Amino acid sequence: MTFDWPISIYYEDTDAGGVVYHSNYLNFFERARTQWLMSLGIKQSELLSQDIAFVVKKADIDFQIAARFEQSLTVRSQIMRLKKASMVFHQRLIDTDYQTYCEATITVACISLSKMRPRAIPPSIIQEFTRAS
Repeated sequence: MTFDWPISIYYEDTDAGGVVYHSNYLNFFERARTQWLMSLGIKQSELLSQDIAFVVKKADIDFQIAARFEQSLTVRSQIMRLKKASMVFHQRLIDTDYQTYCEATITVACISLSKMRPRAIPPSIIQEFTRAS
């Protein structure tokens, strides 16, 4: 299962030379995961009101080509593993020729926000991701 989310590189995403600042790639990937949830009808604000949150547990990032100001790119997201309390995503920032600018493997854990402890991913979310595949 994959999900594509288009992004535009704004001046605020870059350094003085017009190159995307390294931490902003994580922001692009986060936005794409959030949009994927929203496309499945899952709102994180509702999850938060139920004491459920998703947090990044691990990120392995490979910067390949510098993205630059005013480029239009796509974040392509894929779930590699869906476990009881975590999901492992593979995400790539690509152009229209499928050239990879940055890619990451990101582990996201489901937690009880009040306890800051792992908890099972709600069955409805697992069902939505499974149905989308």
